[in-house]
Amino acid sequence: MRKSAIAASIMALAMALAGCGATSGDAGGQNAGSGQLSWSSSSERQLREALERRAVHGLDHVTFAADGASQAGEALTQEALRYARALALGATSPEELFEIYTIPRPRPDLLQGLTRALSDGHLDNWLEGLAPQSEAYRRLSKAYMELEAKKASPSPRIPLKDDPLEPGDSDPRIPAIARQLAASDYLDNPASAGNRYTPDMVRAVKRMQADYGIKPDGIIGKDALEILNLSDADRARALAVAMERLRWLERNPPATRIDVNTAAGRLTYWRDGKAVDTRKAVVGEPGEETPQLGSPIYRLVANPTWTVPRSIQEKEFADKGSNYLQTHNMAWQDGWIVQQSGPENSLGLVKFDMKNDHAIYLHDTPAKSLFQQVQRQRSHGCVRVQDALGFAELLARDEGVLDQWRKARAKGDEAFVSLPREIPVRLLYQTVLFDAKGDPVVRADPYGWDDRVAVALGFGSAKSHLLRNATGDIGP
Repeated sequence: MRKSAIAASIMALAMALAGCGATSGDAGGQNAGSGQLSWSSSSERQLREALERRAVHGLDHVTFAADGASQAGEALTQEALRYARALALGATSPEELFEIYTIPRPRPDLLQGLTRALSDGHLDNWLEGLAPQSEAYRRLSKAYMELEAKKASPSPRIPLKDDPLEPGDSDPRIPAIARQLAASDYLDNPASAGNRYTPDMVRAVKRMQADYGIKPDGIIGKDALEILNLSDADRARALAVAMERLRWLERNPPATRIDVNTAAGRLTYWRDGKAVDTRKAVVGEPGEETPQLGSPIYRLVANPTWTVPRSIQEKEFADKGSNYLQTHNMAWQDGWIVQQSGPENSLGLVKFDMKNDHAIYLHDTPAKSLFQQVQRQRSHGCVRVQDALGFAELLARDEGVLDQWRKARAKGDEAFVSLPREIPVRLLYQTVLFDAKGDPVVRADPYGWDDRVAVALGFGSAKSHLLRNATGDIGP
């Protein structure tokens, strides 16, 4: 369990984490001795044309020296490598932008690739092949270019009027508000509202207001409308960030793995290249963010005990007396507060042990109601899994240790079942999802992490609306 801290210098910390992936100084071989590569007029033209088309990757706000300017020799080589790195690894470095980022990164040899592309005369094909080739990336790119085409006549923002919208009001802004409530998972059927502010919409707005610390009165005033109001520029910005985040990821991740999208509170289990299971997850609240980690599950823990971390102990237990500890099956042991096994244990009935230096893991929880929340950033940083026992059974069956797991569960005390092979887990952060038709939908940015990526890509800063957690939950 980690307690978030503001780094005094993100750059200095990124250097300490340089082993986690390629940083901007490495660039997949960019700064290796490139010698004097031979540039033909055709290759120069292909590079400039590729740079002119870089909006398809959401990189049109990033400036490149070879973009229309006269370059030659080594300078042209370095700009080609810089653009290649932007496509292959990202134009930004997550290790520099974030306190913790250990998700596996691509590691192409860009200098070797450029040398070969210049030799065979197909620089354009090589560059395009560096970006992700997934359907998700193509859909993000298509949506971004559609918004680019609308720049001359963008969709208007939902106008803010002097009088707030109250329950029962009729207003032409209602359909746009209903659509965004649905995109954010607060409303199921946006088409049913018409132009009337219906009771279903009022309930949805109240839930949203409570999540963001606004008085939950159902009245749509300035604060509520700011959260719902996405302009075309806001959407384009989010799509560009989503593409950048995909460029950070290795192109061929393990076929069997677990991906957790902490921005959306969703877990997906991939088995042999197919998504075979998806379920809700509760992740770290703002200020106790679940870090972006690549870290495998190596064993299942049945009936776990919980040793309360110092950070939670100091924050949550300062005013708790001995009666509270006894009521919650806790006791002091060797200077630590330890909660014994049982259905009310904060880890629930199963823990998925992971290998990382930040004490982050997946686990069960007795606080089942949190899975019904729309914004599920409610924990102290670890990941709580919906129907965790069912998920443990699924993993145990797939890994051939189901009998051992069931025997461990039946003991009632803490017991460990090692997996025959580790299952990679990626704790990702992606604020753009896809609806049933495959169209990108911009969701909330609960940690405000998109802003630092967008600014690094050349977009302006934007106001973030952070979740206000009032659960008082003590669990990890």
